[in-house]
Amino acid sequence: MIQLDKAAVTLQQARILTDVSLTFETGSKTCILGPNGCGKTTLLKTIAGLLPYQGEVTIDGQEVGELKRKFLANKVAMMSQFTTVAFDYTVYETVLMGAYHQQSHRFLPIVSKQERERVLHYLETVHLIDIKDKVVNQLSGGQQQRVFLAKLFLQDPEIILLDEPNNHLDIRYQQELIQQLNEWGTHSEKTIIGVFHDIRLALTLSEEIVFMKAGRIAAEGNFHDIVSKAFLENIFDVDIVSYFQQQHKLWTNIQ
Repeated sequence: MIQLDKAAVTLQQARILTDVSLTFETGSKTCILGPNGCGKTTLLKTIAGLLPYQGEVTIDGQEVGELKRKFLANKVAMMSQFTTVAFDYTVYETVLMGAYHQQSHRFLPIVSKQERERVLHYLETVHLIDIKDKVVNQLSGGQQQRVFLAKLFLQDPEIILLDEPNNHLDIRYQQELIQQLNEWGTHSEKTIIGVFHDIRLALTLSEEIVFMKAGRIAAEGNFHDIVSKAFLENIFDVDIVSYFQQQHKLWTNIQ
């Protein structure tokens, strides 16, 4: 279980999060929505222990700020829209790094035959097996995202934090990514928290939503229980429902 109680984050003398109180149950899937700059990514980084904070942020009753980095890295994985690789590792080598998180006690990790087979399995899952020997930094943004998704699957953390994971992905792979996360999370009771800018895509992962605005929680709960046309317009400062309805009319004329 993840709990935040009046959590606040200040960076460079600017308050980014204010009085954030949330609970994420073990095995739950939750989407974080809100306009740019509202604090969504900062919230994920706070849960991951990457930022200093005030208030309380706990995982299974343990204060995140007091957990050792190695322990936290094994328990929590964050997939960012800006993930990069510093060196010229191949696709296969990059995914294989997911196994090293489970061997943090070793100076020189030993990768078993079973783990190597799992690497190939997850590369098949994300449709990258044919380019497993290519250098990651030579791939497109969408291909790189799928590499890091395979690495996340191999790492097998208890908590997965997704920061706009569909960034750079075309429509096919956006749909497949959500489907794979849904299947993986359901079968293994992973706690998944995802930041999205596309409301419709977010709802394919979960209807449990946290709306943020200006660093605060605006509302939380089931999408259909908390959302109205006026509410969404207040959050995003635009009549988003009318926009979606107009888009729907355009699509209904296609045969």
